[in-house]
Amino acid sequence: MKKNLVVLSGAGISAESGVRTFRDSNGLWENHRIEDVATPEGFAKNPQLVLNFYNERRRQLNTVKPNEAHRILVQLEKDFHVQIITQNVDDLHERAGSSQVLHLHGELKKVRPVNSQSDATFWEGDLNIGDTDAHGNQLRPHIVWFGEEVPAIEEAQQIASEADIFLIIGTSLQVYPAAGLLHSIPDGCELFVIDPHLLNSFAAEENFFKMNATEGMRLLLPRLNAIGS
Repeated sequence: MKKNLVVLSGAGISAESGVRTFRDSNGLWENHRIEDVATPEGFAKNPQLVLNFYNERRRQLNTVKPNEAHRILVQLEKDFHVQIITQNVDDLHERAGSSQVLHLHGELKKVRPVNSQSDATFWEGDLNIGDTDAHGNQLRPHIVWFGEEVPAIEEAQQIASEADIFLIIGTSLQVYPAAGLLHSIPDGCELFVIDPHLLNSFAAEENFFKMNATEGMRLLLPRLNAIGS
């Protein structure tokens, strides 16, 4: 029986494909205040600005491709039951070929009615004021903004609680409730971490790879293959 390998991925794995990270060192996101483009209040104040912002993110996403770290995670499905919990809103895990991906913070290529947390549908082009669902409700990006609930967190906690191996890759563990998933893993679960910026205070030293996602996955792959064989 295959072991459960649960992966918590963040911006670091997407950055190597050219996806811009969430916010720059000056605290701005693509020269916008977070409050203006990533909160319900910002959308209520200037919806077209918010839609334009995500239209640009969606267009940029179409110019990048999955990287080697994404592809290695797909390879691991041969020996493990791999479930990816991602904080990223891009579709690079899916485009690489991963079969089980749970998006905590929504998906850039989906939209939903403004009055619904669900009913998300695929959307690849630009989204504008006047684009509505079949009932006439304005559509918005299927993104979990600051101040909004994370509907998928309970499912993520359940997945984490059944992990035999838990891999954290490319995340600062600063955003909650995603960071709290570390506390859902069971006793006896082996924990691996790949991130160039994190300080290790929770994983065995030999399981902590202070490097970027691709380099770390290259080093970790033979160890995981040995566990899974």
